[in-house]
Amino acid sequence: MKEKIRYTDEPMEFRVIPNFLPPPDKLVFKEDAVKVTITLSTKSVFFFKTEAAKRGVQYQRMIRRLLDAYVEAFEPSGSVNSPRTNRRKPARR
Repeated sequence: MKEKIRYTDEPMEFRVIPNFLPPPDKLVFKEDAVKVTITLSTKSVFFFKTEAAKRGVQYQRMIRRLLDAYVEAFEPSGSVNSPRTNRRKPARR
């Protein structure tokens, strides 16, 4: 059995930590997204589903972050072509 905690009247040392948490509006992080249909290999999907299950995240989110990291690595700095400025309405079928 665990040993009982014995409380004493000793003085406690403490220090005030400044507010370091972000405001709530910074916690609601949602990027602009475009839904696409893509065919991936069974091997790739199995890999991402397995890794996502281990980490408790969505496999689609892992794929999206991988693609975002690739774009950041190879995108020329100061690129002026923003997805927001080049929006077109999708063609109706």
